Amino acid sequence: MSVAAAYAARWLRLLKDEVFVLPARTVLLAVCAFLLLFPLISQEPFLLRVLILAAIFAIFAASWDLLSGFTGQINFGHALFFGVAVYTSALLNRNVGLPPWATIPLGAAAAVLAGLLVGLPCLRLRGTYLAFATLAFPLILLGVVYALPRFTQGELGINDGIDPLAGSRVASYYIAIPSMMVLGFIMWKITDSKIGLIFHAIREDEVTARASGINTTRYKLLAFCLSGLFAGIAGGLYVHFLKSASPSTLQLLLSFQAIIWAVFGGMATIYGPMAGVLILYPLTEYVLIRYLAEFSEEFAQRKLLIFACIVLLVLLFMPRGLITWLRDKTEKICPRCKLQNVAWRQKCRVCTAELAR
Repeated sequence: MSVAAAYAARWLRLLKDEVFVLPARTVLLAVCAFLLLFPLISQEPFLLRVLILAAIFAIFAASWDLLSGFTGQINFGHALFFGVAVYTSALLNRNVGLPPWATIPLGAAAAVLAGLLVGLPCLRLRGTYLAFATLAFPLILLGVVYALPRFTQGELGINDGIDPLAGSRVASYYIAIPSMMVLGFIMWKITDSKIGLIFHAIREDEVTARASGINTTRYKLLAFCLSGLFAGIAGGLYVHFLKSASPSTLQLLLSFQAIIWAVFGGMATIYGPMAGVLILYPLTEYVLIRYLAEFSEEFAQRKLLIFACIVLLVLLFMPRGLITWLRDKTEKICPRCKLQNVAWRQKCRVCTAELAR
């Protein structure tokens, strides 16, 4: 009992000193607890489906932010990584008979290889040229999918013979939601490490970073591969949840949706794009479709227009993104130790330096 009490006291002290001292961390803990306990509140299949897909797309949007938000390598073809993992997982499961726990990592490995193949020819490109070069790769793969209907079923996609992610909707939920939390934390730790600092340096001034002795080529390739890895995991979860692999996973709309989610939530944060998905996807899929469709079917069909208006209104007043704006309103950084404090503190909670008002 004494050991258990010691561990409990340690965790309570950690929560008090590291989590509850900042509003953003407190809200994050509350959201995670709510998502984990949600099936105890409701097990409505449609709502669980929306939240599962939101968790998968949150991983996907954060993986785009890991590459484009932190290194500045704008990728307009991020659906390539997602689609490669979708088709790899589907084909290995359907034709070879591998279970989902094996096809998802293999699909992610294929996405890493795709990241390497995309990164190598794009290393010398910057800005608009890089963005349009990345735009071509998913279109090329989409053409391959259409050209090999014997293996990929062409425009119809693979809609049979794919094993489900889990035996029930609730079990799939408890795979997708913890996966989102764990992978989001891993991506955040990567960006908070030395690698993240180098990514920031490349984004701000690649020439200066190279002059400082940083091998920018290696780190840009690393960013492409890491981004492909996490997007590939999201693709593997997606195909086994929906039990379908369709060409829509390679279309440009999916790439632009990832960008919209990231810009809406706040780029170069990891948690911003994830929050953007968790806000926008359930809003457009559940509220607008499920409830407003009862009043007007035509209104529900204009989902994309409503989606675009919401994003434009937020960006008009919060150009750095919703989550970044909220963080800046509730927190401020100590000028001496660079530690975050709540906005209404007069002195830093660690070094007691005076905080700007």
